[in-house]
Amino acid sequence: MSDDDSVDVRPIEPGDADPVRDIYAPFVRETPVTFSTEVPSAEKMREKVRRKLASDRYPWYVAESEGRVVGYAYAGTLRERDAYQWAVEVSVYVDPSAQRGGIGGTLYDRLFDTLREQGYVAAYAALAMPNPDSATFHEAMGFEHVGTFPDAGFKLGAWHDIEWYRKRLRDPPNAPESPRPVSAADAAFASASARE
Repeated sequence: MSDDDSVDVRPIEPGDADPVRDIYAPFVRETPVTFSTEVPSAEKMREKVRRKLASDRYPWYVAESEGRVVGYAYAGTLRERDAYQWAVEVSVYVDPSAQRGGIGGTLYDRLFDTLREQGYVAAYAALAMPNPDSATFHEAMGFEHVGTFPDAGFKLGAWHDIEWYRKRLRDPPNAPESPRPVSAADAAFASASARE
């Protein structure tokens, strides 16, 4: 699959919960890429999507090809304290059958554009190791390695480090305003939460 006009990136909708869960499930069951150890139920995933849309704080996009969801990317809280509000943690997942076609980069580009428009300053990605493909991908997307949490998690019979990567989204302002809602940065989010 190539990165061309056949891939549509749009805001997630509650009805996307099943395909998003299907993409996520093998990463949970078979890899240390995520430290989740149980695949969420379809209803839990649907509720997560609803909460994210209702909060209007962080974007979540899906990529569709030929009517099928083949990947997704989203941002979320880095830490809870107020002074962290201009930083986000980001994740991207692409169906293995659609990898290496540019979909991850297309998703991240749309996500970063929205985050910049909202007023966020930096995006962080936590990569469970070993995962050289993800490290190479994030570096190609403009992330820099900023630190390591050694032996941060135990999964699939082994300890795994977390490598932290950072991407500057814009220069840090001297007196930043709080980030804008997602729907103010991307009008497509205004109606996404109403769709089932």
